[in-house]
Amino acid sequence: MKKIVLAIATAATLAVTAIAAPAPAEARGGRVAAGVLGGLAAGAIIGGAASGAYAYGPRYGYYGGPAYVAGPPCGWERQRFWDGYGWRVRRVRVCY
Repeated sequence: MKKIVLAIATAATLAVTAIAAPAPAEARGGRVAAGVLGGLAAGAIIGGAASGAYAYGPRYGYYGGPAYVAGPPCGWERQRFWDGYGWRVRRVRVCY
């Protein structure tokens, strides 16, 4: 929650700054490139702050073992099929 509020406050500050201090548009001297790079950097900072940094944090509650559960055994089979012109054979993965 704290990061979301920080991201919103940062975005609002950047928006107010952009509106409050307008400058004449000039495309000389690399100013456009600097603006694009600055926008990308600001977006990366805001996105990093708003992302779930603790997605792989500790698990709460009962944890009885590994999270991986083996599925049914699978294998490869050759199957015939009609493609409209003739019979063909393809390999298909089949789980039993």
